[in-house]
Amino acid sequence: MKTIAVDMDGVLADVYRQFIDMHFRDTGEQLDTKTIRGLKEREAFPLLEKHVHAPGFFENAPLIPGAKEALKQIHEQYKVFIVSAATEFPRSLQEKQSWLNRHFPFIPWQQMVFCGSKEIIRTDIMIDDHFKNLDAFQGKTYLFTQPHNENASSGRHLRVNSWEELVGLLATNKQKKPFL
Repeated sequence: MKTIAVDMDGVLADVYRQFIDMHFRDTGEQLDTKTIRGLKEREAFPLLEKHVHAPGFFENAPLIPGAKEALKQIHEQYKVFIVSAATEFPRSLQEKQSWLNRHFPFIPWQQMVFCGSKEIIRTDIMIDDHFKNLDAFQGKTYLFTQPHNENASSGRHLRVNSWEELVGLLATNKQKKPFL
């Protein structure tokens, strides 16, 4: 069975929505994804450090539309590993596991990987929104579109704009030919 590494923040969890909502709550300023397009997250969200260290930030992030249903479908044909760089923010370890258990109960704890650098990950496929994770990966890569990467060329990675699009690509590839 083929294996897939799926990033959490920006792929499953809508941390952009979380940052935008928290920024509005704290400042009264409404950020628009169009105005932050192409900016690194730390540039787009001046209160990022405050927010990621706030209790509940990772545990209360909303789902990316379609993520739950899509991952359930993918999980039926592939061994899915959720891979999240969670050690940068120590509070995030417990919160991310709690979030995953609540939203994706069909993914067992043995398939949840919390790490620093993802360069050690060796699955067949990786789905992520950050080039730093995809560029070091040896298998097939899918770049999940987020405002910070939207203006950049996808390079050798296949860009996907939604979970619906990604499921279609995985189903097409599975039927026609092997991924690798």
